[in-house]
Amino acid sequence: MKKIINTTNAPAPVGPYNQAILIDDTLYISGQIALDAVSMKMIEGSIEEEAKKVMQNIKAILQEVDFSFENIIKTTIFITDMNNFSRVNTIYGEYFDNKTAPARETVEVSALPKNAKIEISVIAKKIY
Repeated sequence: MKKIINTTNAPAPVGPYNQAILIDDTLYISGQIALDAVSMKMIEGSIEEEAKKVMQNIKAILQEVDFSFENIIKTTIFITDMNNFSRVNTIYGEYFDNKTAPARETVEVSALPKNAKIEISVIAKKIY
């Protein structure tokens, strides 16, 4: 059964989609950008600050279904400048244990919603 997941602790969707969908034991989190959940405005700052906010938004959605970063099995990172790869990687790496980190790809794109520098989508699975 498909369960819609939305939490006020992460930014509301800016289009016709939900923050996440839970099917059986798998959680599909929509791409998160560095929006503040209360003001719905992009944070202003460096790529590192945007990456931290994105990860905090992901964490809020994970927590809504009692998941953690350990449950993540796949991520996709979209960045607007591949020269920022190592800077993003440093922040991203703070949230995972290298031995159990998820599968991932990082893709450079020409633009992201709200002029974001980074967007991350996630697939997580309940671990028994």
